[in-house]
Amino acid sequence: MRFKRVNPSENGFTLIELVIGMLVLSIALVMMTSMLFPQADRAAQTLQRVRSAELAHSVMNEIWGKRYDQNTNPNGGTPACGITGLLACSDTLGHETGEGRNDYNDVDDYQGLTINSNMFDSSDTYLDHYPNFGLEVSVAYVVPATKAAKLITVTVTTPNNEVITYQSVRSNY
Repeated sequence: MRFKRVNPSENGFTLIELVIGMLVLSIALVMMTSMLFPQADRAAQTLQRVRSAELAHSVMNEIWGKRYDQNTNPNGGTPACGITGLLACSDTLGHETGEGRNDYNDVDDYQGLTINSNMFDSSDTYLDHYPNFGLEVSVAYVVPATKAAKLITVTVTTPNNEVITYQSVRSNY
């Protein structure tokens, strides 16, 4: 009787080859779960930061489009308020009594604006477009004695409770 010689390539896997294969596969799975999958969380944080910047930028642009002070001529032509011998700048920061959201006409009117405030020329609130975000705007004189510049601070809170502060200084010109 003759034995047929079996080609080694026709054999199955050996036990050692199976164990090594399972070891390589388990190392690859551990690397994927520890390195790749947490990237999804970071991507969500990045998206929230971008939306935060978008919200702050839109509010800041609207504020920068307004005149410096209630006592500054909206059409220019005359010197800004606070110049010697001319009308003084406002002492009180905030919107004037009886002034609605669409009547904001100077920088300090935005003092106290929040996420629940109406958007400009709309019945929608900021919360309607940015759910789970927070928004607070504050305006203060950089040097109260001179009233030459106002510090605008827009604070946005993301849904992850990350507080991001954006600031700019508006000069009296």
